[in-house]
Amino acid sequence: MELHQLFVFTKVVEHKSFSKAAEAVYLSQSTVSSHIQSLEKMLNVRLFDRVGRDTIVTPYGERLYQWALRLLELKDQALYDIKESVTDLRGKIHIGVSSVPGQFLVPKMIKKFRKEYPNVTFLISEFPSKIVAENVTSGKVDVGFLGEKYEDERLHYLPLQKEKLVVISSDEYHLDARLSIENIVQYPFIMRKSDSGTKAILEKFLKKKNIKEEQLNIVAHTDSSQTLIEFVKQGIGIAIISEIAAKEYALANNLHIHELIGFEDERYFYLVYNEAKTLSFVSRLLIEMVSKKVPC
Repeated sequence: MELHQLFVFTKVVEHKSFSKAAEAVYLSQSTVSSHIQSLEKMLNVRLFDRVGRDTIVTPYGERLYQWALRLLELKDQALYDIKESVTDLRGKIHIGVSSVPGQFLVPKMIKKFRKEYPNVTFLISEFPSKIVAENVTSGKVDVGFLGEKYEDERLHYLPLQKEKLVVISSDEYHLDARLSIENIVQYPFIMRKSDSGTKAILEKFLKKKNIKEEQLNIVAHTDSSQTLIEFVKQGIGIAIISEIAAKEYALANNLHIHELIGFEDERYFYLVYNEAKTLSFVSRLLIEMVSKKVPC
């Protein structure tokens, strides 16, 4: 039994598909099937049932999966313990990101992490914040970076950076430096879609101010930060976005930033992981690095 076979086996379990597992580990589907067949022959048990197009792990496969994770983790720990081999530590970390953390926080973290572990590969998938949380819960990604908490007893959140929402506008609008939500309702507005962390925070703010979304003069909904910025840049409307993103975009696109009066809620960007999921050793190293930077 080879560790690489076990690694491939775990990917078939996690992806519930031979073809998707093959894509994830950069092998042909026939090679993945060969590895699984070798394991089944060696153990003399069936690890998967093929029901139509579905690949269903058997009870034997479930038991082997837990042992495989432990064996693969032990291998990583052994490499880590031998100091000279730390830079040879290999593995993949599948990360789910929402738009702002994905653009402005995660690249810096990965750069720092890869200075110590240059052979670790990152698979980055961008989703709205709510979908990031759901994918962490289901185990589709190892860790997530997002801008809103979605409560679930399995999820553990590490706050990364405190920030606030601000208003952005183009030269076509001559707005005061500070704006109330009551000022904003009279202008054309570009709104983020419902699954984004920014939208969730804004909805809470509107509710606190007794303002319904229908009262806003919304001209477009978008799940793309770049599209939202382009709409604002073209003078189609104004928008409320993360201050971190606003500072970056304003500098590059000659946009104006306005303080949102009355927005006093603390907002953080978070790293989130599933405490019930057995994470790879390299994933836990990333979490450990981030946790050391968690604000007091």
